[in-house]
Amino acid sequence: MKDIKIESTLTVYDHIDELPTDIIELMDQAAIARKNSYSPYSKFSVGAAILLENKQIVLGSNQENASYPSGLCAERTAIFYAGSQYPEVKILKMAIIAGSRIHQTITPIPPCGSCRQAIAEYEVKQDAPIEIYFMGETGKVVKSHSLANLLPLVFDKSVL
Repeated sequence: MKDIKIESTLTVYDHIDELPTDIIELMDQAAIARKNSYSPYSKFSVGAAILLENKQIVLGSNQENASYPSGLCAERTAIFYAGSQYPEVKILKMAIIAGSRIHQTITPIPPCGSCRQAIAEYEVKQDAPIEIYFMGETGKVVKSHSLANLLPLVFDKSVL
């Protein structure tokens, strides 16, 4: 038997103003997308913005449903749209802003497990990392240089 140590390295910015200008603009787009969230049940709205290699920006917001499992997170809304409209274009970066409408959210909110798996599919498909930036409504911003940092033991097509 042997132990395997898995580590992730993330970069934490104290405030959005510390980010490069292009990432601030992408975060601003995620904030705009968040306004389109349909989240009457959880009162938790999320916006995602994806920068593609062709310079297109694709937006997504969470869309809930009275039958809870039928809803879709912002990250998957955006990445599935990007995949369907630009199937051969690489995804470079993703920005995510999330927060409660009940109380202020200052903790960075990473993608959920289902979204990590969906993002992993595209990272593996394009054989290139996707930078992911995430935050609450205000406060710190976390950067992961790759989805593999957030989901190190990925389940992908290689095991099928």
